[in-house]
Amino acid sequence: QVQLVESGGGLVQPGGSLNLSCAASGSIFTINAMGWHRQPPGKQRELVARVISDGTLNYGDSVKGRFTISRDNAQNTVYLQMNSLKPEDTAVYYCSVDIVLTHAIRRVWGQGTQVTVSS
Repeated sequence: QVQLVESGGGLVQPGGSLNLSCAASGSIFTINAMGWHRQPPGKQRELVARVISDGTLNYGDSVKGRFTISRDNAQNTVYLQMNSLKPEDTAVYYCSVDIVLTHAIRRVWGQGTQVTVSS
């Protein structure tokens, strides 16, 4: 099985920064993409950022210019550098990895890490 371990969440003041990390481990696999979603209380999960194996980057509109996603393919790790944080960024952040299977692609989710932006 593939497992994802997230770290880096916490409490930060508005305007501050955090860096989230997510490491994939387990069975031998091929990763097509890795990314981050977030879910504020009572709201739907929304895309934050994704990086695809061909180098394509996708960002949610609300984080463009403030967040940066990067991927270390050798370590099967994805990062999310979060700058200029706002209270609206408060949410549980979930890492994901898309695993290439024989006839399908499976998305595996991390356990989530809480990010709270407050003065």
